[in-house]
Amino acid sequence: MSGPLLGVAGFGVVIALIMLRLPVALAMGSVGALGVAWLNGWNAAGFMLGRAAFEAAFPYSLSIVPLFVAMGVFAAHAGLSGALYNFVAALIGHLRGGMAMATIGACAIFGAISGSGIATAATMGRVALPEMRRLGYADSLAAAAVAAGGTLGVMIPPSILFLIYGLLTEQSIGRLFFAGILPGIVGMLLYMAAVGFTVARRPQTGPAGPRRDWRERAAALVQVWKVLLLFGLVLGGLYLGWFSDTEAAAVGAFGAAFMAWAGGSLSRASLRKSLGETALTTGMIFTILIGANIFNFFIESTGLTDALVEYVKGLGWNRWMVMLALMVFYVILGALMDEISMILLTVAPVFKLITALEFDPIWFGVMLVAVCEIGMIVPPVGINLFVIQGVGNLPMSTVVRGIAPFAVADCVRLVLICLFPWLATWLPNKLV
Repeated sequence: MSGPLLGVAGFGVVIALIMLRLPVALAMGSVGALGVAWLNGWNAAGFMLGRAAFEAAFPYSLSIVPLFVAMGVFAAHAGLSGALYNFVAALIGHLRGGMAMATIGACAIFGAISGSGIATAATMGRVALPEMRRLGYADSLAAAAVAAGGTLGVMIPPSILFLIYGLLTEQSIGRLFFAGILPGIVGMLLYMAAVGFTVARRPQTGPAGPRRDWRERAAALVQVWKVLLLFGLVLGGLYLGWFSDTEAAAVGAFGAAFMAWAGGSLSRASLRKSLGETALTTGMIFTILIGANIFNFFIESTGLTDALVEYVKGLGWNRWMVMLALMVFYVILGALMDEISMILLTVAPVFKLITALEFDPIWFGVMLVAVCEIGMIVPPVGINLFVIQGVGNLPMSTVVRGIAPFAVADCVRLVLICLFPWLATWLPNKLV
């Protein structure tokens, strides 16, 4: 078997092992190690394994990961999610479907301090689902709104997926963060339009909530000043050159911890729990990074990346046809595995291909994260569907029933980013 074919076979085996519920890091690491041994012998495999963990985890730039993870964890423990939901609900909750729209808006703002789609969905689900049920919302619409809104946590900065993509491709994390702002806002508005479409067809699914007066709205705004301050400090510091990427992450983590402490929600027990959550999430990411490093060494040894680039060039396709094929591939793959694993598994060969086709790496990073958002809400493995199922104690059929308009909204956003690339490039070109 030739090297490139062995690389393709390796991809297939990894995906099959993941489908059999083998841990992603173990699937990539074991296939990579065996592949290197097959190609270069056991001595080479042993040498590679001796260096893989160190090379994957050693770079100083990776210190940004646990810091932004900690920022999101402390923000959740600070109780900021409830204040955000109350603020947006005070503005638009009186509209038909308004509480579902408020959920999406609150998810977008909370995503700006969480960086995780799963954490955003889980945290906002605990706040929003009981309130929407109390007002008579259909479980299908309520669950879908939280699941889809939660995905905004991976687009609106600071995003863990942008962090990983930037570190793997050596792109500016600051530019990637700013690139995600406008697409994140567009996504939020399209999700709200999806709610509007749903309640226009079936008004009983999203009854109007009570109208708040301006005094109540002003009081709700006062409650969210912490979120606005933290978000402005992190991104504003990056823009003004006060902080490097890593320093901004440290400021964000400290700021979120201080707000939790000042609000009286950071007891010794919650501090221990927060640090434990940060360590577990960081450990998971770094373990997958090590497995991906081993697997990528194997893929480079097979020559698959260069062969893929030459093969695509030989097809004579327009580069946009290649991009369409990549997006379809990622939607299918995203429905079968989690998004961090998907990026780590594929970004090395795909990045070389898109740069060879002269696509902007920052623009492609936004496209990739947007496709990951679709994968988070598409069965059978859409992770946010399972999060909301658990948080809301709902049957999976109920969660899935309302998701179609939101998946369509994501596809519309992909088309818009293709037609208007400045949605992803204008802010980073202006600000960074």
